Amino acid sequence: MNDPNQAKPPVSKQPVAGQTANQGGGNSGQGGRNLGDVLREFAEHQTTIRAELGKVIVGQTDTIEQLLAAIYTRGHCLLEGVPGLAKTLIVSTLASILDVSFKRIQFTPDLMPSDITGTQVLEEDEHGKRSFRFVEGPIFTNILLADEINRTPPKTQAALLEAMQERQVTVGRDTYQLPKPFFTIATQNPIEQEGTYPLPEAQLDRFMFNIKLDYPSASEEEQILTSTTRGETPTVNKVLSGKAILNVQQLVTSVAVNPYVIRYVTQLVRATRPGDETAPQYVRDLVDFGAGPRAGQNLIAGAKAIAAMDGRFSVDVSDVRRVALPVLRHRIGTNFQATAEGMTSDSVVSRLVEEIQPPKPEKMAK
Repeated sequence: MNDPNQAKPPVSKQPVAGQTANQGGGNSGQGGRNLGDVLREFAEHQTTIRAELGKVIVGQTDTIEQLLAAIYTRGHCLLEGVPGLAKTLIVSTLASILDVSFKRIQFTPDLMPSDITGTQVLEEDEHGKRSFRFVEGPIFTNILLADEINRTPPKTQAALLEAMQERQVTVGRDTYQLPKPFFTIATQNPIEQEGTYPLPEAQLDRFMFNIKLDYPSASEEEQILTSTTRGETPTVNKVLSGKAILNVQQLVTSVAVNPYVIRYVTQLVRATRPGDETAPQYVRDLVDFGAGPRAGQNLIAGAKAIAAMDGRFSVDVSDVRRVALPVLRHRIGTNFQATAEGMTSDSVVSRLVEEIQPPKPEKMAK
């Protein structure tokens, strides 16, 4: 976790969203701009990004916010939703707005690890000398869409998830670094499990967010039907370059976190563990296993991104609560009793967020 009292790093002169340093209302100078000015400019760019996405995507406000928060914190996302909710379209449109490379892999039962990471091929030059050359797989990109990740066997899933964690690929004796920035957004269908290979809990933990897409509202569905049946293809403009995203990631790390927010995150995560003395009785009864320390790290990182996108330079408890559900839902395992009572991991997290109150700042000072 980041030290909340750490000194704030100087803000790079590289524009946050590809503009020149004197655009967006910030004061530029030899010593860099004030952090507050940069954050306000960054918040303004979020409006631009959402407007560009709105040309193609109707609704899904929370999904878009969580995807952006993951990108700004070097996280990976798992998208779950029934067919037809535009999971693939959301990711491809987001990649079009971000001036970065994008590749899509359709996972199938016959997909091999080398189909993702790449392989060594034997070549012969004009002098008859043979040598191996590494041919990069589709994982060598900035944004990777792993479509229906649960349709491929565990060996291939593990190859992808290792690259997600280490951000490198090892083939034979050689190790190859993945491009920066690098994000994986995986999708899976939650209703059709025949012929699938569900991700183990240890591998699910590598995803920062588990985002569940719901059906659109009636008005949003009417808008979707109107806009998609005209035969028109909207054009989106690029807003953030790859270098700007790296600068944004550094900017987000400089957002301050108060000790009482860290205490709240600790209380929330520990309350998900049935063996912890602070866990409520319903957690002890309904939960088999709770979230680990990585969940707390992701809660703070996600809250930092939310605060930065709002133009604030400190994290509030409300920011943690906004990301609690996508961070914790896939890190809690409910038991048969929970199923019998109609309780899901979402229900448990929502109840914990509602019941656990943050410590008072004045108490932390004592």
